[in-house]
Amino acid sequence: MPPCARLPGLLIASLLFATTAAAEVTLPAPPDQQWQPLFQQVQRAHLFKDQKTFADAVPKLDADALLAEWGQAQAQPGYTLPAFAATHFTVPTESAAYVPPAGETLRAHIEGLWPVLTRTTDTVDPRGSLLPLPKPYVVPGGRFREVYYWDSYFTLLGLASSGRWQQVRDMVDNFAWQLDQYGHIPNGNRSYYLSRSQPPFFSLMVDLLAMHEGDDAYRRYLTQLRTEHAFWMRGAEGLAPGAASERVVRMNDGSVLNRYWDARAVPRTESWTDDLATAATVPDRAPSQVYRDLRAGAESGWDFSSRWLVHPAELGSIHTTEIVPVDLNSLLFHLETTIARASRAAGERSVARDFARQAERRKQAINALLWDERQGWYADRDLERGTPRPALTAAALFPLWLQVASPVQARRTAEAVQAQLVRAGGLLTTTENTGQQWDAPNGWAPLQWVAVDGLQRYQQDALARQIGVRFLRTVQTVYDREGKLVEKYVVDGSAGGGGGGEYPLQDGFGWSNGVALALLDRLCDEGKRCESAGDVGE
Repeated sequence: MPPCARLPGLLIASLLFATTAAAEVTLPAPPDQQWQPLFQQVQRAHLFKDQKTFADAVPKLDADALLAEWGQAQAQPGYTLPAFAATHFTVPTESAAYVPPAGETLRAHIEGLWPVLTRTTDTVDPRGSLLPLPKPYVVPGGRFREVYYWDSYFTLLGLASSGRWQQVRDMVDNFAWQLDQYGHIPNGNRSYYLSRSQPPFFSLMVDLLAMHEGDDAYRRYLTQLRTEHAFWMRGAEGLAPGAASERVVRMNDGSVLNRYWDARAVPRTESWTDDLATAATVPDRAPSQVYRDLRAGAESGWDFSSRWLVHPAELGSIHTTEIVPVDLNSLLFHLETTIARASRAAGERSVARDFARQAERRKQAINALLWDERQGWYADRDLERGTPRPALTAAALFPLWLQVASPVQARRTAEAVQAQLVRAGGLLTTTENTGQQWDAPNGWAPLQWVAVDGLQRYQQDALARQIGVRFLRTVQTVYDREGKLVEKYVVDGSAGGGGGGEYPLQDGFGWSNGVALALLDRLCDEGKRCESAGDVGE
């Protein structure tokens, strides 16, 4: 039987529909394509401290006219590249720092931030990289002037805590609109993010909204849920065991799992010279492969981490596309179970049975191939070596959060996490200290929530509470000292803002705000409203 014959007919139809629909969409070109070679000259000259600044700039002329004028300007006396860029582009500037009223509690500060971080861009200048969205949305803050996919789920937790259900609905509608418009949810609403997505959290967003609206939410977004699934599964048909195509991998045993990918294999628009420099450190690898793996690492949301590196201290050793991640596949299990649930709510019983079977097969594959029985935790799988990657990371908690694990697997994972990842300020991302931001000593708000909620689902309540309380106190300490929340935190006991990575620590901050409110609600004594971490007991 050929491999494609093993795929359910409904899945094949869904994949063919999605491929056809995607082929009909003409996506806007990113700046590195539109303004070449001007774009490359500006980035190589480092006219802006942050390379994302020029990627977000808006030219005052259409691309053809801009390049023609640039060609003429270079022949004129006194021409300089900085002067040309300043004259011909509107460059984004940082907003003034938000200063909270004196004495404001942590909860009040976050709830006061929601309007500050809300944007409305139903119309945009088509010459720039920003993509329109029909309804208002909340941005993370700082250099992140647009909405981001997986960030937004954790922001939505906070909006729900604040009773802002209309904003929750607006943002879910925006993501549904992007699925209709582009065939997937891009990393963010920028043209240079269209070639990749981010961890697939749309089904979790629908789950959250269904807490308020009931099964109507599942029925409303069923088409978009299936579009999301078709995007991640594109290329599965006809794939032989041991082969991969885009985001799909058929394992040697015939099971189908997923990896991160990007449709482009050039330097990232927003980090152009950084990627050129990284590729130059590994002359034995094709630059295009390094760029693809860097981009796939960006799709993972963990950009960057020793998770993706052959040599933890060397970013050039990144091999994201050769790794099957445990968090991604747990999220796709949730997507498949959600489509089954939504299909039942819509009366489509055969579709529901088909996706329930797909979910069960994925669950079996995760537990067979992404569980390390010897070490006692879930791990990413190295495709080249055919074995689990050895290091424990916070991604091991996703199978608990999304209920893939057995009780025994959950208990053993909890024991390993307690021994290796728990610190005085919360949960470490990994045990490696490499200078990458998704490594030690940093802890990230979304991973704290995954840990707390996931551990509680398996009655590991003491550990869940320990992680949640410690992280909340870290957030509170920084807020009390600096009057702000930040993108990431040091959790090794020093209770400060995190570091590492490609850019300075960002203030704001969407998902830290959302998780802090969700933890205040979750850890507060029943019937009590906690305003700050000090209101939460041990």
